[in-house]
Amino acid sequence: METKPRLILAALISSVMVLLVTFLVAVLDLGWRAGVLNRRVKAYFLARPIAAITAFFIIPPARPLTERVAALIDGRR
Repeated sequence: METKPRLILAALISSVMVLLVTFLVAVLDLGWRAGVLNRRVKAYFLARPIAAITAFFIIPPARPLTERVAALIDGRR
């Protein structure tokens, strides 16, 4: 996969994951009360670049590993 599509994929995947995880952690940690959304936004903007960089480097080696695991599950190997 070329660099540009890899960057876009990493940005999209990490954005959705960070959005959901920061929301869940904020609500579990603080409960549903005033200030939870404010803390969530701060957590999102802190975690988002870390997740995008991680996804950019993890996606390429994860693809063949995913194919091998799927093949084992399907009994092809």
